[in-house]
Amino acid sequence: MSTSHQRLDYAQQAPDLFRKYLDFNMAFRMDESLALLVDIRASQLNGCTFCLDMHVKQARIRGERDLRLHHVAVWRESPLFTPKERTALAWTESLTRLGPEGVSDTTYGNAREHFSPEELSALTFRIVAINGWNRLNAAFLPTPGAQDKMLGLDKAGLN
Repeated sequence: MSTSHQRLDYAQQAPDLFRKYLDFNMAFRMDESLALLVDIRASQLNGCTFCLDMHVKQARIRGERDLRLHHVAVWRESPLFTPKERTALAWTESLTRLGPEGVSDTTYGNAREHFSPEELSALTFRIVAINGWNRLNAAFLPTPGAQDKMLGLDKAGLN
């Protein structure tokens, strides 16, 4: 997406809010591999190039297999995900593409079968957080990969 106007750097313009939102995002206690799959899927659905770029690189650095990363978009048809991961991806899609009826009882029931109350709450907050980041980046269009060196994402070997 191109723009004729330079967009704001929201972190620079609202540093206190940025730091508090980052702190909120860092407070989650959950499996990092699962969290990154969730971040990747929500970012795909929201079309957030900045977040998708960042989280794919983070996943690679943490040892995620390339094929699984390629299959996140087609997780329903892929045999590469565990039942718990599938449930987390379905929960992510449900909350990211929230329809007028909200989350179905079936989706909720499946999530409760695979996650403890604490895990499901943390997962839900994670999904809320990534959707917020996606929306911030949709508004201000930061350049994907521009902060790779600072964040250590250049170690992913994806450039």
